[in-house]
Amino acid sequence: MPRRRPHPAPSSRTRVRRVHERAVYDRPTIDGVLDAGLVAHLGFVHEGQPFVIPTLQARVDDHVYVHGSAASRTLRQLGEGVPACLTVTLLDGIVLARSVFEHSMNYRSVVVLGVASPIGDVEEKLVALEAFTEKLLPGRWAEARTPTRKELKATSVLRMPLDEVSAKIRSGGPDDGDSPDAELDVWAGHLPLVVTALDPVPDVGLRPGTVVPPGLRPYRRAGLVG
Repeated sequence: MPRRRPHPAPSSRTRVRRVHERAVYDRPTIDGVLDAGLVAHLGFVHEGQPFVIPTLQARVDDHVYVHGSAASRTLRQLGEGVPACLTVTLLDGIVLARSVFEHSMNYRSVVVLGVASPIGDVEEKLVALEAFTEKLLPGRWAEARTPTRKELKATSVLRMPLDEVSAKIRSGGPDDGDSPDAELDVWAGHLPLVVTALDPVPDVGLRPGTVVPPGLRPYRRAGLVG
């Protein structure tokens, strides 16, 4: 019997099982999502209560950093070595199918599992804070006043290694173009999203004359769609 090839996921915990064909495990793709996303959500359990906290994140080489007040209960708890889950999601579009069941979203997401370690070294803390600042606005670290010793002491920085990490990505239009639903006179396609919404992109198999659904009109009224 031939040996099964090992799965590319770095661990069984990070292996994507649901719609596994959308899984991505290569670091350039994962790094690209982390570098493009500003906000991460940190999940952990404290005294039996799950918490998911939004926070700014920045990647430096093989670690992802988060920071906040030294008085933060979240950072204190995470710094004690509890298991954590950090996720970053970029919303790329709304997928409109001919059936309600096939509606979806286009996205790029990354999940990092591990333990967050507090940073005590001043130089590494400054490197992390510079990464946060440059992510908000390139060149800002050189323009603005850098942190004082008092500010550094009041700021906690944690890092998580990118050892157990995976990405999941969906792109393109609906999946019903080759199904019986393709005969329905219902508009189908996907609406790309950036900071604002772009023009709707019709599915390649859409019948001529099929109207754009009324639900997209609020985007036009708000000036979010050209």
